[in-house]
Amino acid sequence: MSGHSHWHSIKYKKGAADAKKGKVFSKISKEITIAAKEGGKDISFNPKLRMAVEKARSFNMPAENIERAIKKGTGEIEGEKLVSVAFEAYGPGGIAVIIEGITDNTNRTLGEIKQILSQYNGKMVGEGGVKWMFDKKGVIEAAFENEEEAELTAIEAGAEDVNFQDGVLSIYTKPEELEKVKTKLETKGIKIEGTSLDWVAKESIKVSEREEATCQKLFEALDENEAVQEIYYNF
Repeated sequence: MSGHSHWHSIKYKKGAADAKKGKVFSKISKEITIAAKEGGKDISFNPKLRMAVEKARSFNMPAENIERAIKKGTGEIEGEKLVSVAFEAYGPGGIAVIIEGITDNTNRTLGEIKQILSQYNGKMVGEGGVKWMFDKKGVIEAAFENEEEAELTAIEAGAEDVNFQDGVLSIYTKPEELEKVKTKLETKGIKIEGTSLDWVAKESIKVSEREEATCQKLFEALDENEAVQEIYYNF
């Protein structure tokens, strides 16, 4: 292991931008609601909900907001009829993009995403058109100072691969082993910064500086859309 994963940077880091726009609570609330709807309100038996709640707490979302979002998902209080959506596309420079979202109107969101893509030299493709270029992975982010020690600890805990950058170790696992690896790390006293299930590119492609700038504008425009939750890409 070199500290640089053969899987590549995976998703648009949108948290800080969302916080500035005041959208982060709304987006995470939808994530919590969908997770509770699909797997119930007990975080002990619903890892998807547990991850969403942990994310909410990392953004200092008030407990009452979290509880309200859960109750909307379980039907204890009335809320929007939300559904998960996923779109696949090619972006500037031929990059592959997976866009995941939550919406109360699939047709409206589909039209909006298509319009944003067309504005930035992108186009939507059918289901499976680019997803084959990605693997679903569990991702754990943990704070480390020593790269060699970080890698060894992660591999001993069952990680498939790691990527060490700017003092943060991204640890990749099989999706079904995410919780097990996380628990092993915590028993070693490792502070976990966050966990997620992500689409990770099998290979990355190179784009020009101009294309990269256009990609960034595309991601920002997609992130502005209230339905978009995550954006994954392969450059």
